[in-house]
Amino acid sequence: MDWNKAIQYAQLVNAAYDDFAGKVPVTPGYDVVATIYANDLATDRNPGRGKTRVKMGLILQAEAGGDVVAAIRGTEGIKEWVQDAQFLDEPFTFVAGGGRTEDGFTDMYRSMTVEEGAGAPSVVKFLGTFAWKRVASSLTICGHSLEGAIATLLALDAAANAPAPFNNPTVYTYASPRTGNHDFAVKYHETVTTTYRFVDTVDLVPKLPGIFPYRHVTDAILLDSLTLIPPRVRLQPNPLCWHILSSYLYLISLYSGGAMLKPEAECAPAGVIEDILGKIETELSDQKSIADMFTASPRTNMGGTF
Repeated sequence: MDWNKAIQYAQLVNAAYDDFAGKVPVTPGYDVVATIYANDLATDRNPGRGKTRVKMGLILQAEAGGDVVAAIRGTEGIKEWVQDAQFLDEPFTFVAGGGRTEDGFTDMYRSMTVEEGAGAPSVVKFLGTFAWKRVASSLTICGHSLEGAIATLLALDAAANAPAPFNNPTVYTYASPRTGNHDFAVKYHETVTTTYRFVDTVDLVPKLPGIFPYRHVTDAILLDSLTLIPPRVRLQPNPLCWHILSSYLYLISLYSGGAMLKPEAECAPAGVIEDILGKIETELSDQKSIADMFTASPRTNMGGTF
């Protein structure tokens, strides 16, 4: 596994965050080809969110070579999803034998198109019909947080239904929750050959949904912002700091052998180890819900939305 490539694709996901925020996405080495739209994540608390079309990601192509990338940002609906989602499942009908997947993710994926307007194609259809400036040689799919689950759905759909070379995607997910049931995971494992799933061991989101029948599609590549033996604290003990993409970039950079990327200033560890471990113990022993823990978290402008 190439840690530097993991950083490269995470930075393209950051560019999708910037595009959503109205900033010009910075994508060194890649041309932005198109924008991905979808209905936002509907929740019980805010069902109308699911009728709002939002920018969810970017389609890019490498300036040198033919690598095509679908980079998908996280959604701002995560706090509500954690708080009130029932984690119901439904059939994943895009692939025969695709099992069942979480209904909120599946509804978002079903609504996803490249660009907007009548006849806007799905991502898989777009990949196979677009007139690429350079011959397409590979497909990489990357996503953070809840959109790690959307990236997982896209990867199986593309592997089963897209023409070559898009039917052999390489997948990078960061802090992805579980996406589907046992049958979905088996079908994914049989169909998608290369997936790198990065998880900070104390991040809460990859532990969700924590109920039967959901399971992850592949083994995790574990990152450690916190270890107790030996005692080591790399990030502030805060659920948001453990989850945002900039923190994942920082942790991955520690393994890359290159320049260390800095975490957000409010997430950098401060104080002596005893003070920090005491704060962690206090936070983790608190009986608040996971949603309450997220509510009190800081926000950032670098992958700081979920």
